[in-house]
Amino acid sequence: MLEGKTVIVTGAAKGIGKAIAIAFAKEGCNIVLNYHSSVSDETVKEIEEQGVKCMPVQGDVSDFDFAKNLIRDVKKEFGSIDVLVNNAGITKDMLLMRMTEEQFDSVINTNLKGSFNMIRHASSVMLKQRSGAIINMSSVSGVAGNIGQANYAASKAGVIGLTKATAKELAQRGVTCNAIAPGFIETDMTAVLNDDTKDAILNSIPLSRAGKPEDVANAAVFLAKNSYITGQVLNVDGGMIM
Repeated sequence: MLEGKTVIVTGAAKGIGKAIAIAFAKEGCNIVLNYHSSVSDETVKEIEEQGVKCMPVQGDVSDFDFAKNLIRDVKKEFGSIDVLVNNAGITKDMLLMRMTEEQFDSVINTNLKGSFNMIRHASSVMLKQRSGAIINMSSVSGVAGNIGQANYAASKAGVIGLTKATAKELAQRGVTCNAIAPGFIETDMTAVLNDDTKDAILNSIPLSRAGKPEDVANAAVFLAKNSYITGQVLNVDGGMIM
């Protein structure tokens, strides 16, 4: 169903983004691997070993013109843009009363504005094709809030609103837009937490374990395959905020 399709994954150098890129490659998709700082040759090789093309592109999705040029280049290289996964995201956690303007703005710019930038430019291609799937990465923090993450929660809640508005605007041309809200996933971002914090989080999860990046990747592939699901938020959280 997805074989031969072109998939853009932002923030795909490691963690959830890398897992998503590999999952789509296993489905036979050509992968556009966006990253901000660096990406390992092993990651590119792992994707290409699936018998597909991999196009690594360095750049910051919070830059409107970079997003525009990325979409232009991908369309020129592959002829279509079938799936866009807006995964690029950062955290700068701090209690609200101590949070700086820079800490707030930088998280909003990458997580929310970056998603808008990519959707803004990719949607024109998908509308002409009369097909496409957009998958935005939200978070359980965007659904339920979290102490010390006013910036992150706001950005991820914004992603949910952006997802629903996009879904309504693009539906008549057969383009879907959904969000995934991961819970506690084993990544570099969660690895820095101390044991007490990890234990407290695990105790709040009915399945009593952390998720893996592959759990989120499988959800992304599922949403890309199902053309009758749109405007939804899929929690991948072990029941954390049911």
